[in-house]
Amino acid sequence: MLILISGLPGSGKSTLAKAYVARFGGVHINSDLIRNDLGLRGKYAPGDKEKVYVAMLGKVKNVLSAGGNAVVDSTFYKKNIRAPFEELAAENGVSIVRIQVQADEAVIRQRLQKKRPDSEADFAVYEKIRDAYEPWEAPVLVVHSDTDSLDTQIEKIDQYIRSIHDR
Repeated sequence: MLILISGLPGSGKSTLAKAYVARFGGVHINSDLIRNDLGLRGKYAPGDKEKVYVAMLGKVKNVLSAGGNAVVDSTFYKKNIRAPFEELAAENGVSIVRIQVQADEAVIRQRLQKKRPDSEADFAVYEKIRDAYEPWEAPVLVVHSDTDSLDTQIEKIDQYIRSIHDR
């Protein structure tokens, strides 16, 4: 299974992805960590972004080829960024689960004021991505990290996945 956890900077997607993997297993693949591993921290030119997503796709492919579950956490704010992941799931014959993490902008502003070890995004980056965001066209579960506890968010994802597999 491929789980795509999307959301704007500061929405809580990485926290959710880590917690979900801790409870249900799978391999967590995070765009910020990949960027750091590639030595691209602070580099956001289109070619640098492409390198990050190509590396993420490679990791997802390896996980799915081995029969594992991949939990990928990134903004996924553009359709052309999401499309290769969708295609990879189809090619591997695995189900895809799309999760969008949201939070009130005031909460996100507060979160982004704190230093985070893996992410460089500040509120200006949040605004830029928010303004360029392209909505999902495929079914997506929306969870709210500012009003639901982490456990509640994880339970909602688990129930959603069960409902998909029961169809």
